[in-house]
Amino acid sequence: MPFIDRLLPADPSAGFRMGGYWIWCGSAIKGEDGRYHLFASRWPRTLTFSGHWITNSEIVRAVSDTPAGPYSFADVVLPWRHRRYFDGLMTHNPNIQKFDGKYYLFYIGATYDFDIPTPERQIHEGKYSEHRELYRRAWGNKRIGLAVSDSVGGPWRRPDRPLLDTRPGHWDALITSNPSAAVRDDGFTVLIYKSRRDWAAPFQLGIATAPHPAGPYTRAGAGPIFPFDVEDPFIWWEDGRYHVIMKDFKGALCGEPDGGAYAWSADGRHWQLPADARAYSRTIRWQDGTATTHGNFERPNLLLQDGHPTHLFAAVSDDERPHWQSSGTHNVCIPLTPP
Repeated sequence: MPFIDRLLPADPSAGFRMGGYWIWCGSAIKGEDGRYHLFASRWPRTLTFSGHWITNSEIVRAVSDTPAGPYSFADVVLPWRHRRYFDGLMTHNPNIQKFDGKYYLFYIGATYDFDIPTPERQIHEGKYSEHRELYRRAWGNKRIGLAVSDSVGGPWRRPDRPLLDTRPGHWDALITSNPSAAVRDDGFTVLIYKSRRDWAAPFQLGIATAPHPAGPYTRAGAGPIFPFDVEDPFIWWEDGRYHVIMKDFKGALCGEPDGGAYAWSADGRHWQLPADARAYSRTIRWQDGTATTHGNFERPNLLLQDGHPTHLFAAVSDDERPHWQSSGTHNVCIPLTPP
């Protein structure tokens, strides 16, 4: 059946909100303490959403006794550090994995050469903004990183260099972003990521593989895996094959602009789209029988338990307006039926 048919009505109190902050992303895992840990991104609401996720975001951890939550803030996982590091001034887009007793936190980081924005000195990404060049300078520095810890609560060992850098002259020349990793029982890891050739090119997805989640990673092929304008992939290994859900910008795959599409692969390199590729919608059904449509439904991540996805986490705007106009953002959790 289509992946979207596995989505059950959600509890509006589940997921993660935090007063005074924009909340984005959301990747959950069960820790060694038996509790559930959600890694998310936040930045102050005193700054606008647009422009400042790329300059002021930091990855945090929230905790719950149940998979759906609600989750409560625990700590800052990857704070700012010196701007000389590739991730010195921004961390975002977490994807948490566990293998052989260690936790692997894939993420993106950025640094930049201008003053850190404050409420009194903000930047904006708008097309005609005087600050557009500052935004692009930071955005173009996005690179994938990997932090490692022996405990879900840290401390985290951060890298000095990106896990996966850009390739000048290729389709992924501008950035490496939106990482998601599928780690098999033997440690073999398939990493899916987003990039583009230049500012005018569409967003596309690529694959890199490694014998162990720590790497080293090798690109699988010279080009992207889909000829479509997509982002926000989440990849997992289940029942002998790879699966991915992703945001479909134009709705070419799922029929809904900015909705979700699903594909599968036997080897992680060659992907198949089912006849009905719908994965999720910007319209969420609630347990009280109502439904609401949100301006954004992004950064989908699945909680995997015993090798199967049980809950879908995503970043959503609080209302039908897009995030840059919305009254706020939070992380939502949608339970799934078994496969």
